[in-house]
Amino acid sequence: MLYNLVKLLKEAKDQKMLITAAESCTGGLLMAELTNIPGSSAVIDRGFITYSNQSKIEMLGVRESTLTKHGAVSRETAEEMATGAIKHSLANFAISITGIAGPGASSGKPESDAKLNCSSEAVDFGPIGRTSVRKKAVMHGLVIIKNALHI
Repeated sequence: MLYNLVKLLKEAKDQKMLITAAESCTGGLLMAELTNIPGSSAVIDRGFITYSNQSKIEMLGVRESTLTKHGAVSRETAEEMATGAIKHSLANFAISITGIAGPGASSGKPESDAKLNCSSEAVDFGPIGRTSVRKKAVMHGLVIIKNALHI
């Protein structure tokens, strides 16, 4: 890891951050990474693995019209995923990750899109393969959390 996850979780606890995540292409890998650390239950509320469009609608309240108009891999969907994660949890901080894990991007869509509160960003990791894209998306998500904590 690029930085110490124990430190990240301690800082989140000190700042009273309670985290939720809505994950699609990473299939829960971000939350798995965080919950691998003893004591993570103090800052992790829950995670949503919403791989299918139907699960995004049912579990997070993503609008079908958003998915139809913008697609599952879009800033709009990522924002609705994060908003839904906050609404369906006790957390005060949400991150969502949606994207194309590979073997490559399609129709000009990026391979990752992460959402943090009121900001979103698209990240194109390039055609590096499914496993590498998923790992890089998790690492990027951890950096987003780290930056939100100002550490």
